[in-house]
Amino acid sequence: MTDTSQDSARIDELEIRLAHQEQTIEDLNAAITAQWKLIDKLEREISRLTDRVADAEQSIADAPPVERPPPHW
Repeated sequence: MTDTSQDSARIDELEIRLAHQEQTIEDLNAAITAQWKLIDKLEREISRLTDRVADAEQSIADAPPVERPPPHW
C-alpha cells in the first residue's frame, strides 16, 4: 500500500467513527430531552398532589369533631 492509500483508508475510518459518534450524541440528546420532559411532568404532578393533600388536611382540621358513642355501647 502506498502512503496515499493508507492516508485515505485512515481518513475513511475516521469519517466512519465520526458519523457513529454524531449519531450516538444525537440519540443521547433525544433520550435526555425525553427524560427531562418526563421529570418536569412528574414534578408538576407531585406539586399538584402535595397541594391536594394539604387542602385535605386543612379541611379535616377545620371539620367539627365527630360525636361517637362511648365504646361500651
